[in-house]
Amino acid sequence: MNSSSIKRNPSIVIVGAGMTGILWAIKLQEAGITDVTILEKANKLGGTWRENTYLGVACDVPAHMYSYSFEPNPDWSHVFAPGAEILAYFDRVAKKYGVAEQINFNESVVSSVYDNAKWTVTTSKGNRFRADFVINCTGILHHPARPEIAGLESFDGDQFHTAEWDHGVELKGKRVGIIGTGSTATQVIPNLAKSAGSLHVFQRTPQWILPLKNNRFSEKFKQSLRMNPKKIERLRAIYSWGMRNIITRAVTGEKLPAALLSIACKLNLRLGVKDKALRQKLTPDYKVGCKRIVISSIFYRAMTQKNVNLVTDQIECVVPGGVKTKDGRIHELDTLILATGFKPTAYMRPIDMQGRASQTIDQAWKRKIVTYRSVAMPGFPNNFLMLGPNTPTGNYSVIAMSEVQCDYILKLIDGWRRGEYDEIDVSEETAKNFSAYIRRGMGKTAWASGCSSWYLDADGDPILWPYSWERWEQEMAEPQWEHFQTRKVVAPIAMNDTISA
Repeated sequence: MNSSSIKRNPSIVIVGAGMTGILWAIKLQEAGITDVTILEKANKLGGTWRENTYLGVACDVPAHMYSYSFEPNPDWSHVFAPGAEILAYFDRVAKKYGVAEQINFNESVVSSVYDNAKWTVTTSKGNRFRADFVINCTGILHHPARPEIAGLESFDGDQFHTAEWDHGVELKGKRVGIIGTGSTATQVIPNLAKSAGSLHVFQRTPQWILPLKNNRFSEKFKQSLRMNPKKIERLRAIYSWGMRNIITRAVTGEKLPAALLSIACKLNLRLGVKDKALRQKLTPDYKVGCKRIVISSIFYRAMTQKNVNLVTDQIECVVPGGVKTKDGRIHELDTLILATGFKPTAYMRPIDMQGRASQTIDQAWKRKIVTYRSVAMPGFPNNFLMLGPNTPTGNYSVIAMSEVQCDYILKLIDGWRRGEYDEIDVSEETAKNFSAYIRRGMGKTAWASGCSSWYLDADGDPILWPYSWERWEQEMAEPQWEHFQTRKVVAPIAMNDTISA
């Protein structure tokens, strides 16, 4: 497309200043779109890396792969970068591209209402913004999920969720309990085991763990990357190849990668836990890959320490002095930590989002969360969702996914800029056909093999992409325009129409 043919400059509201919000701000700059408003609920950018500051927080995707393709970083300290380092990276990128100055901090979106090819976005500060497009960059890991356990509020000691870590609480020598053994807990537990007097790990379901070492990069190695950026490209390509051709192919049903992954996880458990009784407790009863593959080379070592007690009896309730299990035992605690994850299908909610005919997003998704290509929501024209359902999340880089989705949505916006339409939407039928296409591929995946995980929606259907990464990239390369509904509005649209209170 000839850039000289683009005449209109849309007004765009970006909701959220995490990884995807920063990406969008940069890509809109490159596209020459200047009327951009970024709304961020917190006092600084960073999304999940701002929220999560728990002990041992790190990304479980290799750092050189978990970077913007246009901003490689030669200075990552480890294969799997710690959270503070990732947050600093996003902050640095935002400053370099002038994104930070565009963000309205401490301003959450209260409502987003559609009318005749325009969205009115109202914020917690009472400001209203009129926009041609809304991009929801709200992420999937920012609404903490708290367990429904009787008496949780009665606990007398310190209690917090891992996403709301209280760094003022002294844990050294204390009796600490942690509920959960997922990805977050697997990172927290080895660190707690070093300092706690006793650590009680309350496990509902054990995890399969892949023992990839988090090696530190030497200064000499980092200097070689600075001197030769092509080495970073090669490193990124190697990591990406491994994730695509081993983990992704394994969980989407290819037999050889699935067998190799299964052998690696089971061998790790057998070699890492010599005590047969403990090993039995840590052995999942589901297929490797059914839940997200947890990556750690130190978790089993922590679980075998003398001050660590694995509790597999079901929790009956929380009492002032600790946790009571079904066997009648009270596990006395000074601190209780909830490593119970997030609500991944909340997406942009609790925003009061109203689309065509005043239909709310809660009404549209009452029975089922339905989107087309993960980004378009039927009945909500000119409004897009990043990292929505059926994005190929798994153990791949969400940055790579976001870049693909961003390029796809920009093509939809380009049609508006050329004046071909003022409104673009997808029908319910189109979205249902896409959902059926997804379901046809799910039967062979590990996610549909019978376990319970955050990969499943309220109906128990996996919300991931069941095919290969390469297939997803190919299908997202160009919009299938016949799947979209477009129209021109009768009244002329005033460009750059922004209202502030």
